[in-house]
Amino acid sequence: MYKLIELIRRIYVVLLLLLIEAVALNFYANSSHYTEAKILSRANTVAGWMQNTVFNVKHYFTLRSENEMLAQRVAELENTLTRYREREEQIETDTMTMWQMDSTLMVGLAERRYTTARVVGNTIHHDRNYLTLNRGRQDGVVAEMAVVTPDGCMVGYVMECSDNYSVVMSILNTGFHTSGKIRGDEHFGSITWNGHSPHRVQMTELTKYSEFEIGDEVIASGLSHYFPEGVRIGYVESRTENENHTSLDVELRLAADMTRLSNVVLIENNNIVEITSLEELSKKE
Repeated sequence: MYKLIELIRRIYVVLLLLLIEAVALNFYANSSHYTEAKILSRANTVAGWMQNTVFNVKHYFTLRSENEMLAQRVAELENTLTRYREREEQIETDTMTMWQMDSTLMVGLAERRYTTARVVGNTIHHDRNYLTLNRGRQDGVVAEMAVVTPDGCMVGYVMECSDNYSVVMSILNTGFHTSGKIRGDEHFGSITWNGHSPHRVQMTELTKYSEFEIGDEVIASGLSHYFPEGVRIGYVESRTENENHTSLDVELRLAADMTRLSNVVLIENNNIVEITSLEELSKKE
């Protein structure tokens, strides 16, 4: 209390001067309408300047958060734009892929459903190789769909699907089996892979009475539930008799370059469920 009284005693002259000036200014401001309006205008100018200064200071300290919000918004827009671009590219790719499909393959599509996909994963150096595609159940992909190149060359068949992806057993898999025949000859053999070259597969159990030459084309026989007749498998490179001299073993150069796969066509046999059900039923009898 003593310190407060001492402070007032020291500055009372200044306080008294300010009080007298405030009273004088009040009398002057209310002396006429002109002075009242002029002082009000000046007061508004000062108040506006102070408000603008305070706003600029606040805005300066919020620039970082605003920049972060803008950066996040830009990222969201970029992601949306990327999705639209990918969708447009996929539509263009699908259209181009279907135009590239072999005419002999198109004949067998009446009873089949097809879709297209992009290869996002592919192995070729193992005994059991697989491919990963960017299409899954949400895109209509199901297990046991045949997978071929856009020009109708055999690649493999779908084994498992998630909502957005699917896994394909490659023809370069020692567990892969299908049926093939020489184009123009109705004798058929079993197509397998011996685990060696990623550019060659083998056809076994082909009768010795089959007539063909080196370089002849081998296609799907149509006896497989997966592949329609006419899907290209490869070309004859060599032929030998098996150990028992009862059939031929044929070395084939693959029609598809499994080391450079990009876009593929998936083909579903619409009758596969009915066919397999009948086969299972006949096995039980």
